[in-house]
Amino acid sequence: MKKKIIFFCLLTVSIFAKDITFNNASSDIKRVVPNSQNEIYSFYDSIKIAKKSVVNISTNKKQIETKSNSLNELFFKEFFGARSPKKKLQHSLGSGVIISEDGYIVTNNHVVKNSDEIIVTLPKNTKEYKAKLIGGDEGSDLAVIKIEASGLTPALLGYSGQLKEGDVVFAIGNPFGIGETITQGIISALNKNRMGINRYENFIQTDASINPGNSGGALVDSRGALIGINSAIITRSGGNNGVGFAIPVDMVRNITKKLISSGKVIRGYMGVSIGDMNKDFKAIYKHQKGALVLDIQKDSASHRYGLKRGDLIYEVNGRIIKNGIDLQTIIGSFDPSDKIVIKLERNKKEMVINMTLGTKEGDIHISKADEVLGGLFLSDIDKENSHKYRLKSNIRGVLITNVEPKSKAEIAGFQAGDVIIAIEEMDIKDISNVEKILKKYDSKLKRIYINRYGRIYLVAIK
Repeated sequence: MKKKIIFFCLLTVSIFAKDITFNNASSDIKRVVPNSQNEIYSFYDSIKIAKKSVVNISTNKKQIETKSNSLNELFFKEFFGARSPKKKLQHSLGSGVIISEDGYIVTNNHVVKNSDEIIVTLPKNTKEYKAKLIGGDEGSDLAVIKIEASGLTPALLGYSGQLKEGDVVFAIGNPFGIGETITQGIISALNKNRMGINRYENFIQTDASINPGNSGGALVDSRGALIGINSAIITRSGGNNGVGFAIPVDMVRNITKKLISSGKVIRGYMGVSIGDMNKDFKAIYKHQKGALVLDIQKDSASHRYGLKRGDLIYEVNGRIIKNGIDLQTIIGSFDPSDKIVIKLERNKKEMVINMTLGTKEGDIHISKADEVLGGLFLSDIDKENSHKYRLKSNIRGVLITNVEPKSKAEIAGFQAGDVIIAIEEMDIKDISNVEKILKKYDSKLKRIYINRYGRIYLVAIK
């Protein structure tokens, strides 16, 4: 009985078996040495100029240190209920890329943010230069610093649109502070976003080793042209796992121009909340890719030009929009007052809208997560924060809940717990009053009246 069962199975296989033709590679292969016996396969000449444009950056930040067990500290704690603050100097290392002969250098914003001192050393040179921060952009994690020097070697800039997966690349930087180092890899992927690293993401992914201290350094192609600024890695161990990310050179070019010209980046702003297409929506729209408009901010550019909830934006100025991140990145590359042409689908009908972009500052809608007035975070007064900051029951205004360290607002003298009671001629009762007055005065110098535990102060800030 057992033999019959086995025979039946084999017979069944033979009846239903089907031949397949494989797409075989040629078996006629030949292994060759890349060069003759007197030659070495090397990219030395290709990247020797690029090496001259990558600098080492060290920063110093002063932090308050409270942990101590000295007798003086214990005495202070016993009689005053707290330890006397001590200043601790924190050092960090990174890299940067020279972009002009007279000393402009691009790096990551996180390398130099909130630094009290920025020191730059050039390749093959022990001289230290004190650098000035020209401007930083949190959204892209790029910053520009400047040293007083001349005759430097600026990087040769490539073009993001010419990059391909598989291109050979080199990462140049200062990993772990050991000095100039070069690692090789390829472009693993392009246009990587949703990584949770920056607000505006369009990363080049590479397997060239990027380690601590490489941040802000150069990613160059095999001819030595800059194609990205090394920014981050994904790692479980803290070491390099071959998944590194660089900010593409087109974004670097765009952001550094703005930082050098004005010290900050003000992006074009539509004033919409956006989402992505999914399988549930695809039956509703003819276009299967795009950015879905979920909400329209009042008085924003989108509100003025007639966008509606449910619109599917699939093209801006001829550039295809595949998802919400695409729209955010593309709109963020424009300046305020730029004119754009939007193609969208509404109720399965295609429409074209010509729009002039606004600014986030001009279309202000403040939430607790928004930083305004040079580094302030605001909140309407409620029972919880009134108790937390020991506010009197009759006080009216808008509470400052936090002040960004090293910001214009902190330098001007604002403190957490201050209550804004008036800006220029307007009494402030809630956040909507702040929105209104900021729209009116925009970038002008503003006189701000604050109540600090019963005393009134006047602060001016732009």
